Amino acid sequence: MRSKFLFVAVLCLSVFFVLGNTSYAQQKDEAMEKLINENFSLATSQYKLLAKNTAAGEMPRNFVSKENKLVTSNTSWWTSGFFPGSLWYIYEYTKDTAIKSEAERRLTILEKEKYHTKDHDLGFMIYCSFGNAYRITGNPVYKETVLTASETLIKRYRPTIRAIQSWDSSSNFSCPVIIDNMMNLEMLCWSADELREPKFKVVAIDHTATTLKNHYRPDYSSYHVVDYDKATGKILKKKTAQGFSDESAWARGQSWGLYGFLIMYRFTKEPSYLQQAKNIASFLLNHPRLPKDKVPYWDYDATDIPNTYRDVSAAAIMCSALLELGQYTEGKEKENYVKTGKKLLQSLSSNAYRNKPEENGGFILKHSVGSIPHKSEVDVPLTYADYYFLEALLRYKKWYLPAKK
Repeated sequence: MRSKFLFVAVLCLSVFFVLGNTSYAQQKDEAMEKLINENFSLATSQYKLLAKNTAAGEMPRNFVSKENKLVTSNTSWWTSGFFPGSLWYIYEYTKDTAIKSEAERRLTILEKEKYHTKDHDLGFMIYCSFGNAYRITGNPVYKETVLTASETLIKRYRPTIRAIQSWDSSSNFSCPVIIDNMMNLEMLCWSADELREPKFKVVAIDHTATTLKNHYRPDYSSYHVVDYDKATGKILKKKTAQGFSDESAWARGQSWGLYGFLIMYRFTKEPSYLQQAKNIASFLLNHPRLPKDKVPYWDYDATDIPNTYRDVSAAAIMCSALLELGQYTEGKEKENYVKTGKKLLQSLSSNAYRNKPEENGGFILKHSVGSIPHKSEVDVPLTYADYYFLEALLRYKKWYLPAKK
């Protein structure tokens, strides 16, 4: 009789804990759903304001709060695709037709950049904008723009170094390749799959192999720039352009690399790319100078930490990448990546990093860093911080929140 009583008691306790844990999990899901809704509601109003403040033939770039000044660019600037890309993300979530119309208007002025040959940034400019537009609408005109841009981009491939040259030759560099360039390979891989044309992916794989070999240190931090002799393919020097020093770990560069290797794994399923992404993630998440809120300082090796700038753009890119990394891992490893991505979403949604309504010209996030060595865009809102933040929110909802019945 006693054993029967104990069995019933244990069963009741088990049911209690299961129901309790289920309720707690449900509460956490509801909290994240609310946070995502809140952010897209803010993004909608902010980006309508940003569109209103930006001339029809230009794109927003940053906002200088001390001067209450919106800084814009022409469409040939490397960040020109992020504003329309963010508009498409907002439309995807909200179905706000005014946002869609604005996105379409901005694509009209951006389309000519599919022939842009000045640098490597066509993936940022065209894939983040027209790629999302095609994914969401299915409009074949958008697809053709992306394919044309891919043809343009591979013209910068240099067989001697087996990589895409990032910037043109200058007094500082002969044939520079920057870690940021990994991000533009997504457009090439996508185009290869769409056309069943291997040349685009061959270039992307070559570039990835060269980056893996030459950009990374034993601790899995990355150099910013590797400069090559175009004639021989020999490495001339390894430098930084935007980091604290040549040997430092410039924060946004580390995030670009993490995201870039995940792109290549997604399209090729090459195990070494996934392993490299895990190695980079380990370097970042276990770094002794990564703050508790997970928003990194602008360079992990800056000597004035903690009395220096955070880089919200680096955090947003890392957040989106970690959520994707969670899709390719299991168990505690997956749990750690997703947990950190969630923490970053919560941190970036706080008053410390998110603008209030009508603040900073209409941007969503504040406290990003462009280039401290050049004294350019220091501690300002930036379009790419907003873009990857919105992407991360959509990814969390799609991958880690239960579908509504």
